Amino acid sequence: MDLWKRYIPVLFLLALVVAVQLITHFTETSYYLTQLTMSAYYSVVVIGLCVLMGYGGQISLGHAGFFAIGGYLAGALTTHSLLPIKSHGLVAFLHKIGLLVASKDLYGGDLLTVEPWAACIVAVFTAGIIALAIGGPVLKLKGHYLAMATLGFGIIIFRIALASAYFGEADGISGVPSFKLLPGLEVSGSFGARVLNYYIAWMVVIMGIILLLNLIHSRVGRALRSIHGAEEAANAMGVNTARYKLYIFVLSAVFAALAGVLVTHYNGGIGPSEAGVMKSVRYVAIVAVGGMANLWGALIMGIVLNFLSLRGVFGSYDDAVFGVILIVIMLFAPEGILNINPWQRLKSLFSLLAAKPGENTTE
Repeated sequence: MDLWKRYIPVLFLLALVVAVQLITHFTETSYYLTQLTMSAYYSVVVIGLCVLMGYGGQISLGHAGFFAIGGYLAGALTTHSLLPIKSHGLVAFLHKIGLLVASKDLYGGDLLTVEPWAACIVAVFTAGIIALAIGGPVLKLKGHYLAMATLGFGIIIFRIALASAYFGEADGISGVPSFKLLPGLEVSGSFGARVLNYYIAWMVVIMGIILLLNLIHSRVGRALRSIHGAEEAANAMGVNTARYKLYIFVLSAVFAALAGVLVTHYNGGIGPSEAGVMKSVRYVAIVAVGGMANLWGALIMGIVLNFLSLRGVFGSYDDAVFGVILIVIMLFAPEGILNINPWQRLKSLFSLLAAKPGENTTE
């Protein structure tokens, strides 16, 4: 019975995804599917970060860096030609076993690049290894020290992307080919594949949600909740807190990297802005709005806020809006807006306004 209740929201989400696509079809507003597809991919980062923050009790301001690692590596491997070193032993071996593909560039020139599936695996694996390498020492920190360390990591990735000629410097990478998942099923931004890509993106989200739901309702999930509630007590009870924190950090990094790979293939390119500090702040703000221990809340807010941002609703104040959202949520709704008790919040607000200077209003 508990298992059935766990998956009822998943079935509802699937029905909602189909309903939205049908509505856009009959109302001739299918152009919304482009932003909804992008929002779905960005929400993969959000739900991974939600588990890290809400259940692992760890904050990361560097997840845009993991997103960029996935996207940039996938983009570079599938666009930079290996023809000049085709005779090299390793390259020849990769070509022989089918991990390299021959294609044409925009000007008709010959290319020999890494097959998208292989590039995806390399990109996600690399992000996981980097998360594993930095997670050990970084996760020993707590509070603002941890936030500063992950922020520093994000800045490093941003500067590498911006300064490296291999990654296109300020121009980023363009001309990334489509990602053929299965025969007749590919991730691309072509107009004719808009509906198909919409469903692909949401299937990725649904699979991610199912994986994380199973995780948080497992023994590992209970261990993570104990770490979030009282790490010292959990450690005293025999929970290997360091290992669990590291594992969940790596998992959330893998989610971010996979999203980066898919977005890069969908857009046909990636730029340095995807690795920017404000991207990481945006992900944290969305998780905070939805509720740090509320997977569904984080997903809902991820879709809504990313969709509004991609539609240009916030205009040139886009980054400022997400910064303000984060501040407001931390002050007035630290458990997320879906967990707000409106009467209690109004009472607290009135108490704050009526308080005399220096008076303690904490209940």
